Amino acid sequence: MSPEELLKVVLIAASPIAELRLAIPLAINTFGFPWYYALPLAIIGNLLPVPLILLFLNGITRWLSKIALLDRFLNWLFEHTRRRGKIVERYKRIGLVLFVAIPLPVTGAWTGSLAAVLFGLNFRHAFFSIAIGVVIAGVIVTCLSLLGWVGAVIAGIALSSLAILGLWRASR
Repeated sequence: MSPEELLKVVLIAASPIAELRLAIPLAINTFGFPWYYALPLAIIGNLLPVPLILLFLNGITRWLSKIALLDRFLNWLFEHTRRRGKIVERYKRIGLVLFVAIPLPVTGAWTGSLAAVLFGLNFRHAFFSIAIGVVIAGVIVTCLSLLGWVGAVIAGIALSSLAILGLWRASR
């Protein structure tokens, strides 16, 4: 494991769209990282942009929307997120966990952070929910990288059940 490979994994995990869904398979299958290095590196990388998005999205959006082309793009992005984020709007924190935990394109930490801001979740609850979702997604992608679809399904069901139970108890 070279420092360059470590940095690539963290940066890919921190990038929108690819996130840890690409970083973990790259680390395990291309760079030969053991899963116990790949998973935490990808989680850390995936969580790096979350506080920045949660804290500064509204201010940056106001500034960028003064440019017509960017305003149209931001309106499209927000509308797309509102449509995809119905589960977040309805179930708040648990919905955000599930939204981020499903390792599909456009359902990761970036979009989850955007949805949290759009639906007015407070920073602490949003970050905690996104972090749980990122860990669940990371375990699913790691199992998928190592064990194939059966391992990913088993890990996804088990971790999602634990997350829902934990959040349900915490919300009582």
